[in-house]
Amino acid sequence: MAERRMERVKQPPKRVFINNIDSYASKYIAKFLSECVVGAAVVSDGETEIEEIAEDSKAQAFQIIGTVNNKPEEETPYVLEEYHQLEREELLHQLMDCDIIIYNITQHADQVDEASWVISALHNSMDSFCGPKMFILISTMMTWACSKPSDPEVPENPFTDEDFWRRRTHPNFKKHLSLEKMVAEMGKTNKTLLSTYVVASGLQYGMGEQVFHFFFKMSWLGQELAIPVFGEGNNVVPTIHINDLASAIQNIIECKPKPYYLLAVDSSSNTMMDIVKAVASVFGPGKIQQKPFEEAFLTQELSQIEIDSILVNLHMESVHLKELFTFPWVCEAGLVENIELVVDEYRQTRGLLPIRLCVLGPPAVGKSTVAEQICKHYKLHHIRLQDTISETIAQLEADVKMDDPDTENVDSAESKEFLDTLKASMEQNGGHLEDHLVIQVMKEKLKSKPCRNQGFVLDAFPETYEQAKELFYAEEDETEDTRSKIPPYNKEITPEFVFCLDASDAFLKDRVLNLPERLVENSSYRQEHFLQRLASYRENNVEDETILNYFDELDIMPQHMEISNSDDPEYLLLMQKISRVVGRPRNYGPSSQEVTEEERRRADEKIKRQVQERAEEEQREEEEARLRAERWEEWSKHLEEVRQQENDLLEAQSLPMRRYLMDNIMPTLTQGLIECCKAQPQDPVDFLAEYLFKNNPLTSK
Repeated sequence: MAERRMERVKQPPKRVFINNIDSYASKYIAKFLSECVVGAAVVSDGETEIEEIAEDSKAQAFQIIGTVNNKPEEETPYVLEEYHQLEREELLHQLMDCDIIIYNITQHADQVDEASWVISALHNSMDSFCGPKMFILISTMMTWACSKPSDPEVPENPFTDEDFWRRRTHPNFKKHLSLEKMVAEMGKTNKTLLSTYVVASGLQYGMGEQVFHFFFKMSWLGQELAIPVFGEGNNVVPTIHINDLASAIQNIIECKPKPYYLLAVDSSSNTMMDIVKAVASVFGPGKIQQKPFEEAFLTQELSQIEIDSILVNLHMESVHLKELFTFPWVCEAGLVENIELVVDEYRQTRGLLPIRLCVLGPPAVGKSTVAEQICKHYKLHHIRLQDTISETIAQLEADVKMDDPDTENVDSAESKEFLDTLKASMEQNGGHLEDHLVIQVMKEKLKSKPCRNQGFVLDAFPETYEQAKELFYAEEDETEDTRSKIPPYNKEITPEFVFCLDASDAFLKDRVLNLPERLVENSSYRQEHFLQRLASYRENNVEDETILNYFDELDIMPQHMEISNSDDPEYLLLMQKISRVVGRPRNYGPSSQEVTEEERRRADEKIKRQVQERAEEEQREEEEARLRAERWEEWSKHLEEVRQQENDLLEAQSLPMRRYLMDNIMPTLTQGLIECCKAQPQDPVDFLAEYLFKNNPLTSK
């Protein structure tokens, strides 16, 4: 046995080609195979040998080579070589260097034609092989979709691997069936050089989900009151966990079984309704709603292949998989029986982890505004005490109202009892609840599925050490480590980030004084009430046991943030600091529909802005033209007035001179001209001048 073990350790890793390693199934099969060690799937008479081989042999069993549809944005350390948009001749060249070729055709129909070409090219190139090769086709159970049971009277009898010869395909999967037959036929020529296998996989689930992702996402988002089940929902859907499928592939590679056609499904016989109900109950609304199967075609997030798959009705059993191989199943009992595990994988793989925050601080410091900003950025639930109490009472009243008086309903009776307790407490305490009821209401809110899925922002609650201790206290079954010095607390509802906003009393008083009157009327910011609340807050936070001390004891370090700038009403700088502490959002980005709506909204805003700018420009031009016309009219009028004034002034100034000329000059000049005409001198000008000089009225006098 030692010699055999040494031989296995010395084996170089096998080069495994997988198509479309950036797609769901190929990606996780590639990841699984890249982590396998030499001899991990060797079948032996006892389990001891397997364990010893796996323990002693740490050598990598497989090197992954593959193609990608798109250039990867994230690193793929499990892939040795990856290629994008290879020409067929280049693809064949790469395949000739590989020992194992795996083609997955369960997701993309275009890969059927490529796989057909690849198996034909390999078959034609067998003489050029440097060593034996194995071709594994991962097909879909949809090639069995229209198969008729061997005994029509017992339709529940499952199909097994041995029934493959009488399988009947779904009309949309005829090419898949033809390829299965081609792969099987090509493997009969020379099994020593080219062995072929067909693995008919059930609907794959686990990790980030693919076929069932629509139902997981809708449940996680919690935006619908019920999760849809298309059709009657009583169709049995064959399934398999993606890592169990990868284990089957690994065992086929290392064990080289004799049967070339294998079914890969788990032991479950879950209906589609069972699956959707399980998903909805764990982290969704818990309710399902049957819808006509035609509505599935109106759902943008479901492809044609996925719609066909979830409507199939097949009872199947993997006989070869269980008889020939021994490997640890992840979910042998199926999705429904392992729903908690599958949901946890879904959250971890997609990074859909809740963000839990608490925002504390004195009154009027801006806690609610900051909490709203955080909720908007991270898509969290804003938890305020008064809103939560109102919602709880409204929900209890609705539950009681919907109860049928003719039937006994324990839940409804409990709802009515709790509602009466809340109302009685509020009547006795002037509209306020007793502390233990407040804690009960808030704890139930934090344990709700939306808060557990996306997370929450606690706004100004809890206010005291005792409230925090009661609210976040872990029950006995929730405590993980009893030896820890940290007080027991429920990690699912306790904030992981605590932000304490603070400002000087003078700043807060000035802010309240400058608030609009309508805000003061509808809030507790009246001067007397505000000062009382501020004094109470300051007093509570100088004691030995404060709310911040509680979080310190849990090793949750509060982030202290000073508010001192009134020029930042949107808290942009503060939000930048909070984002650096909290990190990136842990939820879904916008959907394609949301992206389209956002682009449409931005386009509409741009058009409105352009129209508004154009209207403002036209208005500005009209105003300028009007002002120019008014100024021109005013200037023209003023100019006319100035001209008239100048004429009047000139007329007034010229009147004495005219009189003088008429009285003293013109008579003498007239007489001189008459005399000049009579005398007709040779030089009239000299004559006239001499005449005026002699007859000057001033000198003559």
